[in-house]
Amino acid sequence: MYISRIKLYNWKNFRDCEVSLAERCFVIGANATGKSNFLDVLRFLRDIVKQGGGLQFAVTVRGGLKKIRCLAARQRTEVCVEVDISENGKNDPKWKYSLELVNTGGGIQNVTALVNREEVYNYYTEETILLRDNSFKDDDAETKKYTHLEQPTANARFREIKDVFQTTEYLNVIPQFVRDADSIMLSSGMEDYYGRNFMRRLALLNEKTRNKYLKIINEVLLTAVPQLENLSFVKDEKGVPHVEAKYHHWRARGSKQNEQMFSDGTIRLIGFLFAMLDGNGIILLEEPETNLHTAIVAAIPEFVAKVQRNKKRQVIITTHSYEILSNKGIRAEELVILRPSPEGTIAENALEDKAVSAMLEAGLSAADAAMAETRADNIDDIGNVEL
Repeated sequence: MYISRIKLYNWKNFRDCEVSLAERCFVIGANATGKSNFLDVLRFLRDIVKQGGGLQFAVTVRGGLKKIRCLAARQRTEVCVEVDISENGKNDPKWKYSLELVNTGGGIQNVTALVNREEVYNYYTEETILLRDNSFKDDDAETKKYTHLEQPTANARFREIKDVFQTTEYLNVIPQFVRDADSIMLSSGMEDYYGRNFMRRLALLNEKTRNKYLKIINEVLLTAVPQLENLSFVKDEKGVPHVEAKYHHWRARGSKQNEQMFSDGTIRLIGFLFAMLDGNGIILLEEPETNLHTAIVAAIPEFVAKVQRNKKRQVIITTHSYEILSNKGIRAEELVILRPSPEGTIAENALEDKAVSAMLEAGLSAADAAMAETRADNIDDIGNVEL
């Protein structure tokens, strides 16, 4: 299943926006328009339902509702998130989940986020499964601290929604964290978005699955980094896991290297490939082009499409890359454009932009049709800054 629509009110950069999403989705926009904050909506929903999470956890790790609320908010100060969920291969949604939050407390009382409204609607049966609002009689100040989504006894009729959010994964591998073997011990119990526990995750896979992933990654590395071959999983004398490969150089037999000697680009590529292969839920990728050669970057959309043909999962990518968007296979419905405005960022699917969609229909790539939308108006003046 995949998220086919997101509606936001007072969420960080977005005061009021609604946008449709495809199973493969590319989110573009200028710096500070909110690409990371857009992805964070889905991370937020995952934090509510994950083990050890919950609504108060999800709000607290983001600095409280005051930090989440859009700076452009007016009289209405509530924060609202609404998503439609569709089954893979179908355009019509099955579920709608809506959550509205407000603050309570202040002064000597702790500020707490409360559920002001929570709704679950099944489009297939045209039935409202849950509606928590002012007329909901079973709520009090304590129960409003929790969503029904996170409670097994309360979400039995719509647990499919919880499962979609729970299997959503964000991975943005940072090479410096992967190289730090000590981080395996220091952060093994922490949520890992940046590769601190990347080696530990490989170690926890069963051997058959791990070897399957490494075989595919090996094939890609042979074309992208031809001096490396035979990528394998090993443990050193202390039992610390590593990935190791043979590096070809002037010596006939070459030499072995592990992740501590790999280039940043090699680690980022391995991390990207692993993220695509592991798991079945929605995968959120933030600027996967970082550290990679432009030729590799240009191949990312096709690789994503190939994985999706074998494993039905939604992939949402934020990017600044001209090379990624130059792929002629990117359709208008797969492109989300973020534009800044005095009233917060506007999010629009390229299908709704007549100029961009017309250029795509005429045979131009998404890069040629839409990259100008992400360009700061006065960027040419940067060379005129006096130092």
